Amino acid sequence: MTPPPDAADGMPLSALASQVWVAFTIECDNEFERQMPHWTTDGARAARARGVRAVRLPGAPWLVSISMWWTCLRYVGEDGVTVRALAERARAGTHLAGLERWGYVRIGPDPGDTRTRVPRGDWVIRATSAGRAARYVFEPLVGVIEARWRERFGGDEIDRLDGALRALVRQLDPALPDGLPVLGYGLVTEIPETAAGVDVADEVAALSLPALCARLLVAWALEFERASGVALAISANVMRVLAADGATASGVRVRDLPMASGISTAAIEMALGWLEARDLVVVGPDPAGSRAKVAQLTAAGREAHVAHEALARRIEAGWRERYGESTIAEARRALAALVGSGDASDSPLWRGLAPYPDGWRASVPRPGTLPHFPAVLHRGGYPDGS
Repeated sequence: MTPPPDAADGMPLSALASQVWVAFTIECDNEFERQMPHWTTDGARAARARGVRAVRLPGAPWLVSISMWWTCLRYVGEDGVTVRALAERARAGTHLAGLERWGYVRIGPDPGDTRTRVPRGDWVIRATSAGRAARYVFEPLVGVIEARWRERFGGDEIDRLDGALRALVRQLDPALPDGLPVLGYGLVTEIPETAAGVDVADEVAALSLPALCARLLVAWALEFERASGVALAISANVMRVLAADGATASGVRVRDLPMASGISTAAIEMALGWLEARDLVVVGPDPAGSRAKVAQLTAAGREAHVAHEALARRIEAGWRERYGESTIAEARRALAALVGSGDASDSPLWRGLAPYPDGWRASVPRPGTLPHFPAVLHRGGYPDGS
């Protein structure tokens, strides 16, 4: 399978990896939703729309993305794990308070700890019955979805992608996380300080396909954000759409941004608020007279976008020099073969993204693209910020 000519031309390596990671994650999430008893806002709304009372199954947790497994739940064994040990093992920020509130874990001092005041780092995270059930469902999902990808795209193509990413990731910082962290203020990518210099026992040879993509994405985001001052999740998604050739001189309707960028309304609101506060974007009434709000890059925002595009090119050129021309070229080719045009209309990745009929994604509009950088938020960890 080969991508259309120049389909990924101009798309940074990070954007290609993002679309592959997000697509894989969504397929895992759809399958988890089908198998795991759960509770969602959409389910309650659907019940009310049918004129019936939504009934929560006893012990059923709120639905979350597999990204919460990659950065937390898989490290919570039968004996639990301390908050400090989780940070050291996961090397990525997660939403512990949410996972506790949603019913997957309990967090508190160990009953056997006799100290008067136990530091939070020594508190123990233990799985609830729902957390143990989630572990049972989550654990095999990566293998299940990878097997589907092999059948869909061809074993040779997936082997080529796996080998290309492994050759690159083997040269990256071994302390990088295997999952995307929950984004911080301003949608920045942060990894705990405890990750610096950690002697990671995991061998690259044992990493899964989504873990390989995650390490690439985090490494790229950290390098980009050190130089840009704007989060990659904002630049690659929101600013990119506002600066696109198809954007009108009067701006883009705010309600159209989720469909055009692939990230959620909540993530768009966070990004626009941050950009407005720094005079990079203005949001106001539609000059055409509709009641919609439109967003438009300011002169400073346009300059920043041009600078970000140049920065992405410099990062990729630097990676070619640092990690090898052939390594980066092969990673691009293997990723582009799956991404294709990147549009929902004809990208190969979209072949497996149709949700189950009763899944929550079946009740929301289908975006026109996958994110050019994942927007993992404190909202269940979904890769588009949902």
